[in-house]
Amino acid sequence: MKTRTLASVAALALLSLTACGDNTPVEVDSRAADPMAEQLKNAAQVELPPAIEKAVTFRCQPGNGLIYVDFFQGRKLANVRTEKTGMPTQLKAPEAGQPFVGGGYTIEGTPTSITYTAPGKSALTCKA
Repeated sequence: MKTRTLASVAALALLSLTACGDNTPVEVDSRAADPMAEQLKNAAQVELPPAIEKAVTFRCQPGNGLIYVDFFQGRKLANVRTEKTGMPTQLKAPEAGQPFVGGGYTIEGTPTSITYTAPGKSALTCKA
């Protein structure tokens, strides 16, 4: 008899749980809603910077000095450093094939041979 009573109670408990009719799970999240969600959804796509096409070490004359230039894909952007681990200066060209300029520096040429001008100094001829 005890078994029958226990089975009846279990069946009654299950029946009461299924009677609710709402089977959708409740999502619990302690984080606040993102206040910029709508703005981010409608924002323009972000364009990644171009990849480095070629990193070149140049020996410049007169003076036999070294400069380090990173040429980027698209030939409109280059970084120049006067020390191997130094901070780069970003130079831009208005169109591919035109001189890179910025921060008082100018680089004109190709990844094998350039003319380099630093702020307040005369032009140097540099070879890779």
